[in-house]
Amino acid sequence: MTDNNSPPGSPKVNPDHNSEANPLPKDDGSLENIVRRFQDSMSLAKKHKFWETQPVGQFKDVGDTSLPEGPIEPPTPLSEVKQEPYNLPSPYEWTTCDMDSEETCNEVYNLLKNNYVEDDENMFRFNYSKEFLRWALRPPGYYKSWHIGVRAKTSKKLVAFITGVPARIRVRDEVVKMAEINFLCVHKKLRSKRLAPVMIKEVTRRVHLENIWQAAYTAGVVLPTPITTCQYWHRSLNPKKLIDVGFSRLGPRMTMSRTIKLYKLPDQPATPGFRKMELRDVPAVTRLLRNYLSQFVVSPDFDENDVEHWLLPTEDVVDSYLVESPKTHDITDFCSFYTLPSSILGNQNYSILKAAYSYYNVSTKTPLLQLMNDALIVAKKKDFDVFNALDVMHNESFLKELKFGPGDGQLHYYLYNYRIQNALRTSELGLVLL
Repeated sequence: MTDNNSPPGSPKVNPDHNSEANPLPKDDGSLENIVRRFQDSMSLAKKHKFWETQPVGQFKDVGDTSLPEGPIEPPTPLSEVKQEPYNLPSPYEWTTCDMDSEETCNEVYNLLKNNYVEDDENMFRFNYSKEFLRWALRPPGYYKSWHIGVRAKTSKKLVAFITGVPARIRVRDEVVKMAEINFLCVHKKLRSKRLAPVMIKEVTRRVHLENIWQAAYTAGVVLPTPITTCQYWHRSLNPKKLIDVGFSRLGPRMTMSRTIKLYKLPDQPATPGFRKMELRDVPAVTRLLRNYLSQFVVSPDFDENDVEHWLLPTEDVVDSYLVESPKTHDITDFCSFYTLPSSILGNQNYSILKAAYSYYNVSTKTPLLQLMNDALIVAKKKDFDVFNALDVMHNESFLKELKFGPGDGQLHYYLYNYRIQNALRTSELGLVLL
């Protein structure tokens, strides 16, 4: 439920930041400041006409403590939910994308590969693998009807895509059934056709048909109204390649050899009992994760089926490691990251940037700094070029120390038809959306 193909924070290191010299940005947690800056920069003509008609937090209501937390609009009786799909412009038709079909999965992969999120300078574009898309779109209890495509009627070519998957998300003490909305993509040549609002309305309609009335989504742009705004941080694993492709650049007074030395990591993880997660670990990891996530204002409500799906290692999709105490054999700590490469555009020597994205990490006995350093080591051994992390949960505590540098974009989190009175600090958010 986002009307924009802007990137979730440019996937590049801001060359003006130096990971050793710059302090962490101040987390003012002030939605009022974000909104004020946004409104100052907006002409009246560019106000969000579509979003002003939707049950989302509106900019005019920021700071109004009389508005209660919770659903903005009550559920409609299911018999009153529109039964027919919304009308598309006449050259186009709806299609449901069956991700079990190799042919359809290929079509979705190619649409995203060629038309999805790019950085502001058009140097990198997300390149989700087919395995990743199947993982992301088929969690327990998923609905095929929420994998929505748009085809050109004459050629049958897939020209647009939007998806939802079901999730249970806890907001304070309430566990709310939601849809996580993702992969909104319109072919570059059709961006003027206003397909996105119709697609958002259509996925909303199909979500409502399953008696689900709330949703979560992210965007790289400010819409009405973020519940929090996060920043990506990047840790170089292959600094020479990152500099060669323009992802990062040499710091002042730095040579390539000094830079390589700065980011060098040990050959092996340091923590005794650090190993890859296995199927038998699902119950222990679920307990560890549920206990950890309970401290955040917004987080997923994972059960064992969810943990098995989202966190059991899948090659080139998601990696998960844990610490098993050599003495007691208790599972005490856990870390995970998912694989999201970017295509490198217009470079003669390289075509793919292999990026790891920090997912869920739980530290109870091993210091988080040490646990995440071990995660960096295994990512480097698996030939990742860069390790990315948002400043959510407790991530801020290790970013600077482990030589992450701040990126040059932001990722805004949103809830649909659910009001949170005050914007969250990033450290109060326990949710990572793919």
